Amino acid sequence: MTVAVETGTWQLDTGASTVGLRHRTMWGLVTVKGAFASFVGAGEVGPGGSASGTLTLDVTSLDTKNAKRDAHLRSADFFDAENHPEITYAVRAAELRDGDTVHVSGQLTVRGVSRPHTLTAQVAQVDGDAITLAAEFAVDREEFGLGWNQLGMMRGLTAVTATLRFTRTVA
Repeated sequence: MTVAVETGTWQLDTGASTVGLRHRTMWGLVTVKGAFASFVGAGEVGPGGSASGTLTLDVTSLDTKNAKRDAHLRSADFFDAENHPEITYAVRAAELRDGDTVHVSGQLTVRGVSRPHTLTAQVAQVDGDAITLAAEFAVDREEFGLGWNQLGMMRGLTAVTATLRFTRTVA
């Protein structure tokens, strides 16, 4: 697929987008899955295909289908939502490679800690003034101060999945 993305401002269509996570816990026996219900995003594509933008997740909207676990994830043991209510990914550059692969570099901020983070996304769909990107990448939660690990139950990386649909805004 050859992708041509128009220059201009692009807005995240939250109704057609999803952001979730999964992590193995209980010594690798159980996979906890969750989804963020509230997030916003926007970006800009410049001449020559340069791109920048931001995706912001509302930490309190994380739903793992277990209210007690969700409350614990929002606590100071994990995301500390009272002091850090948002997770942000600021795109510094995005480069289209091999037709439908997008190499994205940016800054991930979780719990007030910012780290450079790169990921690869796939162009899943292009139609008219809309584009859908799909990505799955790993995050080491300990790099962001999420080190709670009672009895060594939580090991490994957290997988983040995102399907993001952007629509071009008309100026």
